[in-house]
Amino acid sequence: MTEALVILLAGIALAWPLGLYLARLMRGTPMRIDPLFRWIEQALYRLLGVDPDRAMSWRDYAGAFLLSNLVLAVPTLAVFMTQAWLPLNPDHVPNLRWDTALHTMVSFLTNTNQQHYSGQAQLSYLSQMTAITGLQVVTPMMGLALAVATLRALFAGARGTADAARVGVGVGVGVGNYYADVVRLCLRFLLPLCLAWTLLLTWQGVPSTLAGGPQAVPIDAGAGMQAQKIPLGPVAAMVAAKQLGANGGGWYGPNSSFPLENPTPLSNALELVGIVLVPMAVVFMIGAFTGRRRFGALVFGCMLGMSLLSTFATVWLEGHGASAASPLLMEGKEVRFGADGTALWATLTTQVQNGSVNGMQDSMSPLAGMASLVNMLVGAIWGGIGCGLQQFLVYLMLAVFLAGLMTGRTPELFGRKLETPQVRLLAVLVLLQPITLLGLSALTLAVPGLAGASNPGFHGITQVFYEFTSAYANNGSGFEGLADNTVWWNLSCALVLALGRYPVLLVPLVIAAQLAGKRQAPQSAGSLQIETPTFALTLVCVIVVLTVLQFMPALVLGPVADHLGLALQGA
Repeated sequence: MTEALVILLAGIALAWPLGLYLARLMRGTPMRIDPLFRWIEQALYRLLGVDPDRAMSWRDYAGAFLLSNLVLAVPTLAVFMTQAWLPLNPDHVPNLRWDTALHTMVSFLTNTNQQHYSGQAQLSYLSQMTAITGLQVVTPMMGLALAVATLRALFAGARGTADAARVGVGVGVGVGNYYADVVRLCLRFLLPLCLAWTLLLTWQGVPSTLAGGPQAVPIDAGAGMQAQKIPLGPVAAMVAAKQLGANGGGWYGPNSSFPLENPTPLSNALELVGIVLVPMAVVFMIGAFTGRRRFGALVFGCMLGMSLLSTFATVWLEGHGASAASPLLMEGKEVRFGADGTALWATLTTQVQNGSVNGMQDSMSPLAGMASLVNMLVGAIWGGIGCGLQQFLVYLMLAVFLAGLMTGRTPELFGRKLETPQVRLLAVLVLLQPITLLGLSALTLAVPGLAGASNPGFHGITQVFYEFTSAYANNGSGFEGLADNTVWWNLSCALVLALGRYPVLLVPLVIAAQLAGKRQAPQSAGSLQIETPTFALTLVCVIVVLTVLQFMPALVLGPVADHLGLALQGA
């Protein structure tokens, strides 16, 4: 428990000034570092052929986002399918199969990093450096740009600042410039952080080389292996990007449980802080960026409360609950980190939609695994970079609508009415998640041979449901007993990856733009006050109803029944 508190406090302490810097960066406030980056930015704008000073409508912004995803998808897929013939392949790794290449491309393009391959064995250095690490830098900043654009629309004309007036000039409801936002976020925010974390991880012994891996002679000659090739590569840079960008895909198949990817207790702490740092910084950005500190405090308080509850529940269930006395407790866990360290990583990585692991989720106790499932179903306990805030805004609008109905008031958010068009869009997002997850899980379990689950019964149900939930939540972790590198799993998960990414990012932007176009009513004694503890409790209750209760039958058939079965066996 002490380790959990230290990691959360360290993340908060570092995220607070980082969030203030992020707010200044996205408001375009002049800073002393401007000359250092301006010449690079101007060159990129000329290369892209865009005017960074031209404000966009939400349609233009969303169109630029989708176009940039399409442009990145084509060369990424080409690299995966031709890597055997390209340079920087000292280990002579073959091309990826078409369905694996497609799934991997969609997975990393959606900032999910769900892996149906083993990185050190199936990807070349070039694939890891460009198609993998490159997307790990760009795609989270795309999501953050969409979240910032949503805040601009939501608070346009309500902040009383020159910045609010400037973004709307000439385009109706202006939400900024997509290309300028992404370029500034990459160059001035994430890349410097990645450089710092790369140096720290390299210092701790994470490999950082372009040379091929050495050959080693196994100590046990009876294993029948004459020599073993130790896979190396520029691992540190990829690990820094995967943690700071809420990505999660590992250079090695075992991810951060592998000693070369996570060699020391300090590297473990650095990676844990890296997981929560940027999502926390985004939350701290809200108050300074919008000029509504109390609203920022509402978001932070709700997320922190859910995070603490989830963290301590998971650590207790895994290392101190009824299953802790079992001699099988350490199965699937690194002895260097122990049960508490594995549980802490599992809960933080699913709260943040990061997906990396330092132990196997499949080996955790059923109820601890259920806590990870709930984290991903919520999607807004810190959440992914950008998409976590977007999901929180969806819950916020739904809570405003329901609270308005319960109190007999017209539902209003910051003086603008939530009406039928907005509620319909919210309903689409609310229904899309259960239809996708439950429908595909039922189909996979109903058709013999599709699931490829390594365990029969209740645990096998959890394996299947977890895989689709992880894909929809843009998380990427998995119950690794699942045989997931098949045509069915690759194609079905690719569909779920896209459904869990693009609507969650774009629908809140559309709703915010619709609200911005409405006349703002003045605040009065009859207005719904959302920046209060009472509304915060209402909001958390809405989140619980829409996630835990909505998926209760699936959770009962999976992890709850699995836990009861083990308890009866032990009795």
